[in-house]
Amino acid sequence: MLFMVLGMVISMVAAGLVVLYVAYPHRGQRMPGVPWVGEAMGRAADAAPVIDEVEGDLLRQR
Repeated sequence: MLFMVLGMVISMVAAGLVVLYVAYPHRGQRMPGVPWVGEAMGRAADAAPVIDEVEGDLLRQR
């Protein structure tokens, strides 16, 4: 039972972080109240690898 509750809490926290990211840093706005969270999410998004158009075209051809 404790494992299920802990899993649900972790899932809800992850979902909340996704909603906060989409609501503020993804659109280029600062988060009110906790700007350090928005800055950390922005740094994480900038560090993530991205497939550009040329690489996407190469993947579609296969």
